[in-house]
Amino acid sequence: MKIIKENNISNVIIFSTMFIITSLMLFNSYYFITKQYDIMERGIKDSKKTYINSQKELIKREVHSIIEMIKFKKATLEALNSVKKEDEYKKELKAWIKSIRFGKKKDNYLFVYKIENFQGGDNFAKLIVNPNRPDLENKYISDKYEDANGKKFRKVFLKEVDKQGYSFVNYMYKKPDTHDIRPKVSYFKLYPNWDWVIAAGVYLDDIDVEIAQKKASLKRTLQIEITSAILIFLFFSLVANAFAIFLGKQIEKFLNTYNSQVEQKTAELKNLNKTLTKRVLEEVRNSKDQEQLLIQKSKFIALGEMISHIAHQWRQPLSELSAIMMTIKFKYNLGKLDSDSMQNKAQEAEHILEYMSKTIDDFREFFMPSREKKEFFAQEAVDAVMNIIGTTAKQKNISLHVNIAKDEKIFGHKNEFEQVLLNLITNAKHILVSKQINKPTIVIDLISDKIYTYLSIRDNAGGIEAKPIEKIFEPYFTTKEDSGGTGIGLYMSKLIIEKNMGGLLIASNDDKGAKFTIRLKKVD
Repeated sequence: MKIIKENNISNVIIFSTMFIITSLMLFNSYYFITKQYDIMERGIKDSKKTYINSQKELIKREVHSIIEMIKFKKATLEALNSVKKEDEYKKELKAWIKSIRFGKKKDNYLFVYKIENFQGGDNFAKLIVNPNRPDLENKYISDKYEDANGKKFRKVFLKEVDKQGYSFVNYMYKKPDTHDIRPKVSYFKLYPNWDWVIAAGVYLDDIDVEIAQKKASLKRTLQIEITSAILIFLFFSLVANAFAIFLGKQIEKFLNTYNSQVEQKTAELKNLNKTLTKRVLEEVRNSKDQEQLLIQKSKFIALGEMISHIAHQWRQPLSELSAIMMTIKFKYNLGKLDSDSMQNKAQEAEHILEYMSKTIDDFREFFMPSREKKEFFAQEAVDAVMNIIGTTAKQKNISLHVNIAKDEKIFGHKNEFEQVLLNLITNAKHILVSKQINKPTIVIDLISDKIYTYLSIRDNAGGIEAKPIEKIFEPYFTTKEDSGGTGIGLYMSKLIIEKNMGGLLIASNDDKGAKFTIRLKKVD
């Protein structure tokens, strides 16, 4: 049986909303009350902890003041160089310490041990001051003594005093002028010159009275807060339920016009579905066209770079050819141009022309379309790029280091791979020059494991500042706006490696500069 029907949906919404609101209010009330009790309990615990810490600071301060007084007096006696006066002072000091009381009720006292054996034992110390136990004064005591809970607290403080010079110990002990055993915390501090352990303690049972008073006060406050909270919850519950009724009526009114709107939207959706396929195809075609434009733009940019490099490559050979021609002309005018000289100069000119022809071949192969993937040696691809960019790099005093084994192969489009290398090395060259790096260096390494071949290009220009670093692969993102950067070189490089060659292009920073790593499937 269907519970929700079109004719009763508004009533279902009203009653379900009222049920949910009421349940939430009850739950919140329960949670609030429970939370308040938890807060009260935590407050009591915090108060107890604060009280104990304050008492620890009190006894620590008392003990330190006694030790400072001893140090001062001892320094005075040493200046007088009198052993007798020191013995007399010890006697006076014991009497003085025995008379000291501190705390709110002035019922806390100090006590002193003279340590005879830091290793412990039956006669490890002599109790020389203890107003609470005059029967033990000037008697040897054992570290095996246990309090009411079986704790050997003397052994505990002796071990810690020997190790760090002081100790806080909790234990059970008799209260002064009573036979009651109560919890106590004492602070023990070693005065090493006399092997005295000066201590002070406070009884912690007084806090129970303060805690009970605070707990009663907190309960009264809590009852008032809970009552106020319940009244507020009831008020908001009534308001929320009234709002639920109003909302239900509005929904019912809305549903009356909903069906016609659904029919209208359905008709629009059908029309949209009819044209959707066509629109998707148009967007895909536009995306491909845009990608081709980017590729063409990237190639034109690379072409400009290549022409610049070839100009640098040809500048010196042309100068040498000019010098050869001038030499031939000069010797001819002097009548000293014999056949041997002519042949030597002709051979020199042929070598230079071969070098220039090789540059043109590298340039032509670099831009020659490659439709099929094939294996090629990584060293050959790097050498082809070096033949193009090497001269300009040397003119900028950039050191190029290539560490590639001659038998390492790569599978893919060689000319596209060389275009990626040219982009990465050119970027490294630009940043080294723009930052005026001392001893600029570009290092090209190739390593392989069982699955992949990794070719990395590193520089020492300080690294990539873009964050996140992957942002540099976005189209039109550039850090070279002042020098005419277009922001598509790295985008196209990543597209070539990952889409055309099935690899991965990763950018990172090391301790010296930027590092670009090309990961490709290893060729067996």
